[in-house]
Amino acid sequence: MSLSSESTVPTVSTVTISYSELKESKIDLSARIEQGFGPNGLGILTVKDVPGYSELRQNLLRLAPRLANLPEEVKRELEDAHSRYNFGWSHGKEKLESGKLDMLKGSYYANPLQDVPTSDSSEIHRYPWYCGSNIWPRNSLPELEGAFKALGKLMYEVGLMVAYHCDQYVSKGIKQDEKQNLEKILLDSRCHKGRLLYYFPAQDSTTQENDSISSWCGWHTDHGSLTGLTRAIFSRNSVEVPCPDPASGLYIQTRSGQIVKVVYGEDEIAYQIGETTAIMSSGYLCATPHCVRAPQGEEACGLERSTFALFMQPDWDQKLTFPKEVTIHEELSLSNGGVLTFGEYTEKLLNIYYDTKP
Repeated sequence: MSLSSESTVPTVSTVTISYSELKESKIDLSARIEQGFGPNGLGILTVKDVPGYSELRQNLLRLAPRLANLPEEVKRELEDAHSRYNFGWSHGKEKLESGKLDMLKGSYYANPLQDVPTSDSSEIHRYPWYCGSNIWPRNSLPELEGAFKALGKLMYEVGLMVAYHCDQYVSKGIKQDEKQNLEKILLDSRCHKGRLLYYFPAQDSTTQENDSISSWCGWHTDHGSLTGLTRAIFSRNSVEVPCPDPASGLYIQTRSGQIVKVVYGEDEIAYQIGETTAIMSSGYLCATPHCVRAPQGEEACGLERSTFALFMQPDWDQKLTFPKEVTIHEELSLSNGGVLTFGEYTEKLLNIYYDTKP
């Protein structure tokens, strides 16, 4: 998808819930959950005033440029080809919309809650992208492990509160078995995954797909349950700077097909609905396609971007029954009467996005 220079895209602010409201289970937040995540929502809402969040965000995101600039031989030691680069360092392994390998950003993947999610060798062999063990640069960047786990754990705990209120909203529309509740699914799961992202500076931002709003991260819909997302930090030569281009940032395609630019505060945590939750809620909670537009113009030259996403996901053996009313990934051939485990579903998607096999 692209935009001409004359076209205008609306800028919208997220639905926001305060942490003090969110932690109260007796407060009915269904109206705001529907506004953010329901059939007419953007599939995103934010939580403000989370104690301790701002410092933990800064602590981790400031490490991303240092990580990306480690010597190549050190980063190679942090790679895990067997997990299809879903643990440790990953750069140039994932395919973009165009089919080309993504050289624009580097990622560091780890489970912030469990270093070793399972010791079952058959599970590790079957689903290495979830059942593998964390890899930490304990010699080259020892601060990373603690900062990654601290921010990931906090965003997970706040995400569980969001999930509770999602369940309260969904329960007003359909009857669900307790095993289908989003909060319980996330509590029972061992395969949550954090992703520290570093976007390498463009050498010439005037020629980098100027008309593309997916120039830094292609259009996609998260396939997990609930994604926690920080607002990005921009830097140049390791010095933090404000973003010079107000048109850059997160874009979402609404349910009606409209494209909007989404903004939220730097001290707010954003949460986006993933495909798995759309499936399990029969569409009451909606996932939406989104992308990231790179800054353009002379002032964007040499600009770096760092951010962090926490993918809150079901356990690998969680069964997903794909309802007819939720159309997702029509290119996937769903056998077994439209029932897959989350691990099987992930494997099918990895086959699309990655060239490598485990």
